Formats: sequence, structure tokens, C-alpha cells
Amino acid sequence: MYEDINRRRFLTTAAMTMAGIQLGSTGFAKERSGPAVDRLPVEGKLPSFDGASGWLNAQPLTAAGLRGKVVLVDFWTYTCINWRRTLPYVRAWAAKYKDHGLVVIGVHSPEFAFERNIDNVRWAVKDMKIDYPIAIDSDHEIWNAFNNEYWPALYFVDAQGRIRHHQFGEGEYPESELILQQLLVEAGGGGIGRELVSVDATGAEVAADWGDLKSEENYVGYERTENFASPGGERSNKSRVYAAPARLGLNHWALTGDWTVQKQSIGLNQAKGRIAYCFHARDLHLVMGPAIRGSQVQFRVFIDGQPAGAAHGADVDDQGCGTVTEQRMYQLIRQPGPIVDRKFEIEFTDAGVEAFSFTFG
Repeated sequence: MYEDINRRRFLTTAAMTMAGIQLGSTGFAKERSGPAVDRLPVEGKLPSFDGASGWLNAQPLTAAGLRGKVVLVDFWTYTCINWRRTLPYVRAWAAKYKDHGLVVIGVHSPEFAFERNIDNVRWAVKDMKIDYPIAIDSDHEIWNAFNNEYWPALYFVDAQGRIRHHQFGEGEYPESELILQQLLVEAGGGGIGRELVSVDATGAEVAADWGDLKSEENYVGYERTENFASPGGERSNKSRVYAAPARLGLNHWALTGDWTVQKQSIGLNQAKGRIAYCFHARDLHLVMGPAIRGSQVQFRVFIDGQPAGAAHGADVDDQGCGTVTEQRMYQLIRQPGPIVDRKFEIEFTDAGVEAFSFTFG
């Protein structure tokens, strides 16, 4: 796992003004006015991909071998909600401009240790219908070669191997596509046109409801969690029976049952454990997985003490029931309006689940 972990690089919490992205008061990345696409500076040369430990969907690619092609490099990690919401556009661009000289390369640079498992990445690539080349960057060598700091991050490379633009975070999709079109025209591509892709996003790929989003991403491991509200606080790396407080403040969370709070995650030691979170957002996601690969853990989701019903997410039925099968992000809540402060709870029928972070949308 990437050890420089004291700073969160998802753009929902990063200070991105130096990169030209406007932040709201909550720290969530907002869209800004686009660049002048007819005057793109040279930002550097395309670094080497030699640091990749493997490739999916392609044989190894090199910077020299990509000369003559326009290249879009997309840094991602498969549990990142910010990246998931950009994926429909990247996927559409890859398909639309492939025959016009565009090569999209996804660089998978993991955050959590389980994201270094290539079988997990291979599952994610298939599940998310990604067919463009993927460089496996488990040791962050390509990440460091680009001096990259963010998920998601897009780098736009012209046919001469020069980086001409970058985009950190969500949004600016029309501007990004116009830049791709310009670089393809510069490279001698014909029949490009100025039409832009139209995407029909579903599930976790739907754009965030920024106007009603008052909850920020939060880890549950002791290293970086915020607003843990179980009486007595956490007991690091040791089993403890936790209880929830009588009331939870907005963006506070608590445990009930026998859990072990670890540096990057929490693990349930006995059945019937619960996590509670008071949030304000349309969507709530939880990155989690079975502690033992190949096992399954049943759970049920409640909102304000009732089964999720119409507020259930893509990974939950209308009774609030679901199953943890893979180490990934699960969409547990997608509310219809109106959006207000709500109390979320998830109860696990079985022991053996690990949870890592909450994200919202």
C-alpha cells in the first residue's frame, strides 16, 4: 500500500486551488470555467510506463511506442467514488475516438492494500466494463513519474509525446472532450467533428448531488477517522465491545458490538455488529469486504430506524438486505428527495467483515 498516507488525495478533501479547481466551503471539488482550448501550453513530456507491474486489456505500452497517438492517461483506484463518477465519460471518449487516433490508458494506483491485489483489479475492470489498456501501478512508480497527487487525474498528451493539459477531479467534461478533439486535429485526424458524447450514467456513476451534499468522505480506521462518537473512543488494534451514543450529531459515527479498530479499517469479531452514521447526502457508500477472501457476509441497512425501502442503493434490496462478497465500494443508500439529516445504520448478520471508508454523493 502507498505509505504516504497522511494526506487524503481524493479531491473531496484536498486543497486544490493551486491546481485551478474551485472548492466549496465543504472542500468538495466544484466545476470551474474551462481553459482556452485553442491555446494549450506544454506541461512536460509523457513519462515512462516502465514502472507498471502488469497490464490488463493490452500488451505493455511505452511512451516511445505511443508517438503519433493522442494519449489520455487516467489515474484511478477502483474504490474511489470521485473517479467512478468520471468513468462514463472516459469510457465514452475511449470508444468514440479510438479509430481517430486516441489511446486511453488507465493507471491503477491503489490506496488500500487490497487494491494491490490484481485479481481485485481484474474483477473491477470486468464489472465496470473497461476495455481500454490498464497499467497496474501497485508500487506507485508511474504515479511518482508523473508527480501525480490525485484520484482521479487526467493527463492529455499530444502526438509528439507532450503533456498539454491536465484535469484533477470531477467535472469539466465538455472542456476535456474539446481538448481531446483539438489534439486529434493537431495530429492530422479527420472527421472529428465538434459533437460531444452523451452519457447515461447509472448506479454509483451518477453525478453527485452537489447542492445537497453536506457530508464529506470519512475513513473508519483510527489513523484518519473523524467524529467517532462511541463512548470511550476507539481501542486501537484490540477487540472491544462498543455502544452507540443516545444521539449522533451530523457527520458523526459510532459502532455497536464487538469490533477491532485498526489503522486502516475496522473488523467485526462477532455477529450482529452495527455501524451508525448521521449524514446529509443523496447517496451513501461504504468501502468494505469479507475479511477472508471468498467468504460472504449478510447485512441489512436502516435509515432513521426503518428498512431502507425506496432509499436503498444499488447494492441493497428494498428491504435493506445485501451481501458483502468482494472488497469494493458498496452503494447502500440513494435517497429520493427531500434530502435532510438522516441516521444510517448497517447491521451485519455474520462476523468477518472489514470496513474502510464512507463516501457520499
